[in-house]
Amino acid sequence: MPRLVGAVQAPVQETQAEQITIFNSTGTLTTQPRTTSLTYLVIGGGASGGGHAQYSGGGGGAGGYRTGPTPVSSASPYPVIVGGGGAGTATFDGNNGSSSTLGTPTPITSAGGGAGAYYGNGVAGGSGGGGGSGPPGGHTGGAGNTPPVNPPQGNTGGASNGGGLTGGGGGSGAVGTAGTGSQSGPGGAGTASSITGSSVTRAGGGGGGCMTAWGIAGGLGGSGGGGNGAIAPSSQAVAGTVNTGSGGGGDGFPGATFTGSGAGGSGVVITSEPAVDYVVASSVWDLRQVFREVKAGNWTN
Repeated sequence: MPRLVGAVQAPVQETQAEQITIFNSTGTLTTQPRTTSLTYLVIGGGASGGGHAQYSGGGGGAGGYRTGPTPVSSASPYPVIVGGGGAGTATFDGNNGSSSTLGTPTPITSAGGGAGAYYGNGVAGGSGGGGGSGPPGGHTGGAGNTPPVNPPQGNTGGASNGGGLTGGGGGSGAVGTAGTGSQSGPGGAGTASSITGSSVTRAGGGGGGCMTAWGIAGGLGGSGGGGNGAIAPSSQAVAGTVNTGSGGGGDGFPGATFTGSGAGGSGVVITSEPAVDYVVASSVWDLRQVFREVKAGNWTN
């Protein structure tokens, strides 16, 4: 067998360190030289709650929440889009959040949250918005996991009661809840992830706003950053926490103290590239040694 010129020496083992990259805004991920797969967390922007000078609004839905492994090419650039949260509103329904995308060979997209309604059904999205106030018979929450993916990226929003108690926005970990008693519905809970090394909960739904004539409190925001709903004039709607994809709280009523609904929190994209052990030659190898290393699975181009 032909031989390469040079001494045959023992291989040297080296390690590519784990790398965690957090995108709080749009950018580009460049994988490390020996990365062939990574774990991702992609969360869309949360929606704002609904609100109006004559009606209270449902809570905003959380942005879609997707996590898992995906194959990638080593030392390659991939575009990353971080979705913005829906702006708070002083008129009618809230605003949907925007989608977040990790542009790997099979792109992973998480939808923006669905807006909370002011007088009607909540809007569909990654998680759905809460139903708005007003008769007859109440209004449903918006559908979650829209467009559908598997596993589901979110949950439905809560319904309103046909009066001044509105529904909370859906969260990534639980549905939004309908108002009960004298308090509007809370937002659905978010989901915990340890992708960064410590457990953090994100993508909670916004709480529903409340009419003073019908109740005493707005709904609480879901865990993970959902904004509380308002009851005017004693409280104001709260925005979803930025870079969690959480929904904003719905606004309250009466109109004389109307301040506007809570904005949705912007999304986030996080990637984790695992540590990789690999073997390199300390000098030129002959072809027999190369063959042995290939056969043992140690040869890396």
